[in-house]
Amino acid sequence: MSIAPPRFASRSALALLAGLLAACSGSDRAPAPAAPAAPAVNTQLAKEIAMYEDLLKSQSYELAAPIGQDIVQRFPDSPEAAKVKQTLPDVQAKAEATTTRRRLERLWSYQTGTSESGGTQNTASIYSSGGAAEERIRLVLRRHSEWGLSVYLFGSGKGFVCRDVCKLPATFDGQAAAIEAYLPETGEPALFIKDEKGFIARMSKTGTITLEATLKDGGKRRFEFEVGGFDAARFPELAKKK
Repeated sequence: MSIAPPRFASRSALALLAGLLAACSGSDRAPAPAAPAAPAVNTQLAKEIAMYEDLLKSQSYELAAPIGQDIVQRFPDSPEAAKVKQTLPDVQAKAEATTTRRRLERLWSYQTGTSESGGTQNTASIYSSGGAAEERIRLVLRRHSEWGLSVYLFGSGKGFVCRDVCKLPATFDGQAAAIEAYLPETGEPALFIKDEKGFIARMSKTGTITLEATLKDGGKRRFEFEVGGFDAARFPELAKKK
C-alpha cells in the first residue's frame, strides 16, 4: 500500500521554489537606461551658425558662403537654416564677386622705381588671355623719367606690321573703337598707342579690351585683355625732379 506525501511538504516546496525564482529574477534584471545625452548635431549646428555670423561681420564672404550652404543642406528643417537662407544668396554673390576681382588683380604685374636706360620707370603690364603662352602679347603702361608716359603692345616674335600711324580695331566692353598706333624707331617688337592718357582713362573704366593687330610672323590677330583688375595706385606718377 502506497502512502501519499503530506500536503504541507508540497506547499513548502512550492513556496521555496517561488522564492528562489523571485531572487534569481531580481539579480538578473538589467539596470534602468540613463537619460539620453543631448544630440551632438545641435552642438555642431551652433558652432557653424557662430562661425557664419562672425564671418559676415568681418565681410569674409568667400569663407562664409560654403558654411552657409552646409548649414542649409545638413539642417534643412531647423530655424537656423531658415534664417541663413535669407542672407545666403547675397553672401554667395559677394563671394563670387570677390573671387573674380582677386583673379583679375593677379593678372597685372607692377614694377616701381626700376632703372631703365639711364632713367627711372614705373610699369604696369598684363598678358593677353587665351592661346599658347608663346602666342600671347603684353599690354604695357610705362612712366619713364626721360620718355614720359607710354602705352604699348609688346610681343616675343618679330614685331608688328604698321605703316606710319595705323588704326587698330578695338572694343571696350564690347563698344567698338579705333586706336591709333605707331612702331618705335628703335625696332623693338612693340606697337605704341598714340593717345596714352585717353587710353588709360578709358581702360580704367573697362573690364575687357580687345585689340586687333597684325604680326610680322603671325598675320592679323585679335587679342583680349581682362583689364578690370587694374590698380591705378600701384602705377604712380614719378617723383618730380628737384
